[in-house]
Amino acid sequence: MASITFRNVSKRFGDTVAVDNVSFDVADNEFFCLFGPPLSGKSTILKLILGLETPDSGEILIGGRPVNALGPAERNVAMVFQNLALFPHMTAEQNVRFPLVERKVAEDKIKARVASVSEKLHIGHLLHKLPAHLSGGERQRVAIARALVRDPAAYLMDDPISALDARLREETRVELKRIQRELGHTLIYVTHDQEEAMSIADRMAIFENGAIRQIGKPSDIYDHPASQYVARLLGAPAINLLGIERGNGVSAAAGTIQLGSQAVPDGASGIGIRPEDLRAEPWIEGRAGAPARVYEVEPLGGYTVVTISAGEEKLRVLMRGQPQISVDSSVALSCDPKKMHFFRPDGQALASAGTGA
Repeated sequence: MASITFRNVSKRFGDTVAVDNVSFDVADNEFFCLFGPPLSGKSTILKLILGLETPDSGEILIGGRPVNALGPAERNVAMVFQNLALFPHMTAEQNVRFPLVERKVAEDKIKARVASVSEKLHIGHLLHKLPAHLSGGERQRVAIARALVRDPAAYLMDDPISALDARLREETRVELKRIQRELGHTLIYVTHDQEEAMSIADRMAIFENGAIRQIGKPSDIYDHPASQYVARLLGAPAINLLGIERGNGVSAAAGTIQLGSQAVPDGASGIGIRPEDLRAEPWIEGRAGAPARVYEVEPLGGYTVVTISAGEEKLRVLMRGQPQISVDSSVALSCDPKKMHFFRPDGQALASAGTGA
């Protein structure tokens, strides 16, 4: 068990900056997620921790010990690669056993550990098969089992369940969270799936172009994004980002959303409204503002996504159940000012005037 610390770490590959002056701390026994789009530096961070890459500058510590000069074997961390890297000539059981055999662990302990992780990942019936005879999802679970069977300082996982179908991916991430809690080990997990990141992480770091844009609990980042970039990454449907219109009062989306001037903080040029916070009600003549038009309705069982046309903007509204709302009908849009997110011209967040923050 160990904490992991990055202090002003940078890594370049030629002219490309893969990791740009990154600093963060992962606590002992924490499930920490690195989240961002492809090529944002997440996998490079894992390789730096593992020792497969050397930082150009900065310091990496595992368990409080600097490891820049140590090789992968000396760092005692277990890695699940995105490409799995299973030995094709070994059965699934031999692949899972391999890290313990290499460390000359007693046979009875090997059997117990293999049985335990096989049960947790539901691969007991696959242990006699070669990787070539397994599906992509089955190979992925064997690779995860091979990492879990060890007793390392920390586990590193690079998008380990991306090959699974949606239902199995959901089951596996629940199991990973439970297993990490039971094992009591630090786990650093890379993904570009925002639902996955938010559901499993104790804390997460949001990456863009090799730099960290925000670190925190998933719920805190979702409720208080530090920038438009972060706000866009989290949430499905995505947040509605609009310009603030000043003239006859303060509004957004071609006058369909009225903003009280007291609710808009100084310096705000843009507004973000989560689809679940935007309300759409039948339009009543004589009310303030302009009507919007229902563009499309997508019933999804427990909730419905309604796309609204407001001037040149297309907004998303998330409604519970299956409301009686029809395409081309006129609606009034509104939102509690305390639920609005305000942004400066450079895209950085401002505190809502309605919160008093």
